[in-house]
Amino acid sequence: WTGAALQEKKVGNQTLLVFGMGIVLVFLVLAAQYESWFMPAAVVLVVPLALLGTVIGLSIRGYDTNMYTQIGVVLLIALAAKNAILIVEFARKLRMEQGLSLHEAAITAAHKRLRAILMTSFAFICGVIPLVFASGAGSASQRAVGTAVFSGMLASTFLAILFVPVFFVVLQGLSERMVKGS
Repeated sequence: WTGAALQEKKVGNQTLLVFGMGIVLVFLVLAAQYESWFMPAAVVLVVPLALLGTVIGLSIRGYDTNMYTQIGVVLLIALAAKNAILIVEFARKLRMEQGLSLHEAAITAAHKRLRAILMTSFAFICGVIPLVFASGAGSASQRAVGTAVFSGMLASTFLAILFVPVFFVVLQGLSERMVKGS
């Protein structure tokens, strides 16, 4: 065992630990930012949607989950959270400052932030296209990372627009009911 194969063998099952720690870190940072345990969940719940896209993309291309795809998945945690944060933060402001209902705030936020989400996501997606179709020395690793991130970001972009407002309404509503109940 040498090189990347040795590293993968040494790491073993620590991959899930790294992914879990990445998600927990994002959750805790957002919990501190929002001063809430519920709003970060609305953001973090979008991560599995990105992972679904990655799994589909890798299976379509016939790639396995290797060290390079795992690096792409860690990157996706942050990128998927970024899209969700754009909606959740705006919806939260609309709810607090303008007093909109949960549904109005979520729909308005998704509508108003759609352009920003699409622009930043497609700029990134287009930027990784050369990795998806790489050739030459080191191209296998480039294609693995590119495919994982490309397909994950496509799924995250389109599914986040649909699901994050729902996550916001459910979790913010739960949070408000708990505060009123205390």
